[in-house]
Amino acid sequence: MKNKLLIGVASLALAACGGSEQSSEMAAAECVTADMVMHNTTIYTANDDQWTAQAVATLGDKIIYVGDNAGAEKYMCGEADIMDMSGKYVYAGFTDSHQHVEGVGKRPKTLSLFGISTLKETVDAIEAFAANVPAGDWVQGRGWIEREWTDEERFLTKHDVDPFTADKPLFMPRADGVSALVNSKALELAGITKDTPDPQGGKFERDADGTPNGYILATAMSIFRDIIPPETREYKKDSLTQGMYENAKMGWTNTQDAGMPYVNVELIKEIHAEGGMSTRIYAAANVAEAWTILERGREVTEDNMFDLRGIKVYIDGTLGSRGAALLENYSDADHNGFMNRTTKEELEPILREALRKGIQVETHVIGDRAVRSLLDWYEEAFNDVPNEEWAVPDPRWRLEHAQIIPAEDQERFVNLGIIPSMQPSHGIGDLNFAPDRLGPDRLGHAYPWQQLVDRGLMILGGSDAPVEMGDPRIEFYAAVARKRLDGSSGEGWHPELAVNRETALKMFTIWPAHGAFQEDIRGSVEVGKYADFTVFDKDWLKVPEAEILTSENLMTIVGGKITYEK
Repeated sequence: MKNKLLIGVASLALAACGGSEQSSEMAAAECVTADMVMHNTTIYTANDDQWTAQAVATLGDKIIYVGDNAGAEKYMCGEADIMDMSGKYVYAGFTDSHQHVEGVGKRPKTLSLFGISTLKETVDAIEAFAANVPAGDWVQGRGWIEREWTDEERFLTKHDVDPFTADKPLFMPRADGVSALVNSKALELAGITKDTPDPQGGKFERDADGTPNGYILATAMSIFRDIIPPETREYKKDSLTQGMYENAKMGWTNTQDAGMPYVNVELIKEIHAEGGMSTRIYAAANVAEAWTILERGREVTEDNMFDLRGIKVYIDGTLGSRGAALLENYSDADHNGFMNRTTKEELEPILREALRKGIQVETHVIGDRAVRSLLDWYEEAFNDVPNEEWAVPDPRWRLEHAQIIPAEDQERFVNLGIIPSMQPSHGIGDLNFAPDRLGPDRLGHAYPWQQLVDRGLMILGGSDAPVEMGDPRIEFYAAVARKRLDGSSGEGWHPELAVNRETALKMFTIWPAHGAFQEDIRGSVEVGKYADFTVFDKDWLKVPEAEILTSENLMTIVGGKITYEK
């Protein structure tokens, strides 16, 4: 008995002597390698099976843990960057499903007319800017929008700017990007006169005597773009780089570029090779180069930072400019808009070949006539190409904007498997003129977000920047509030068509991932997916609506790397 006691005491002594070493060995054995751990927070995963979490761990560019704080402790060791996120809220990385990255980057380089509250102040801003443009050079800017002016709500014409631009041409798109102001010098350089007919799919607004007044729509804009001196590759590359950074600063981890020229594709590849991408980009080539992508096929980087897989088609104009193609006349004009920015004859062979090559089609349609026509054209292509010839069984073709959709056509989205890509900010900005353009009956199925969700459709939420600000706060607020930014609304604006906050989060996370064939690799916070996160200082799913607009983006993380930090 005595010997056993001695042995026990000796064993305890030995254990005491080596205790610290054994503890270190045990701790090392329990340490799971991670690069980053965010804990002590609320993480909105956009994953219905695990909607919230307290902590997440990443290794490389992937997520390796999603769960509670206790479960994250084994990753909080070694060389891991451990971040206590108390007071911060982590979201699955936000996606802007429809924007134009180069335009976002160019916006700070030219005259921005966004946010000016009167026509007079807008013209004054153009005059001040033009004074510093040398004679013969183009005066360029963007963003004027008459619906927000408090003095005169009319389109700008050459008569507003000719007095101070007689020796320099001017080209300034309206905020919608589908109409523009040009001056007399630009009309002269383009050879546009009283006798020039309107181009197919476009229009020259005219004075009483038939002379073009300088307000131009849709395809008419191409005439002037073609005579503006081209930008250098360096300028375009800088605009793309800056655009990605501006997006990351806003909180976007991914943007879906709705129509880029192939020169931009090559420039983005260069930026990627140089490690200069702040966000992921999923892109569609412009329809003018459709046959290039149909011949070359999809192009994607190994890390999925860049993915070119679509064709962007343009059909009608915008509601604000009365260019959207309606089934019936505008309530405030004696016409029903226009189509044929791309004709059916041009598009038919592209649609059929896209099915065979697995290339997604994204089409700009706004009015109900344009929506119905494209559903017809899509359906004809689906019927004409045998299923066994389809490269992918679910092509996920999209209609971009799709602002006015009667009930019978909403159901066709479901039956044909077409995805609506919509911009909530349009639904609050257009509140200022849509009632006049459409009348009360059509407002019942205008910007019909909840109606589409009720039918089981995924809405891809975007901003259309630089047409709109490109701010996820505004887009999320617009989706859930369906009110102006000051909280006001309008008669007959159908507040019941707003969506709840869980739906809005999906509109900017997992649903856009599905719309880009990427739901298995990103769009939600799940183990094995890319480590893309957006971090704000407020809980968007719980704070009062107005506080969404005053929240701040604290951090944007793409592939486990911080690409923006406040």
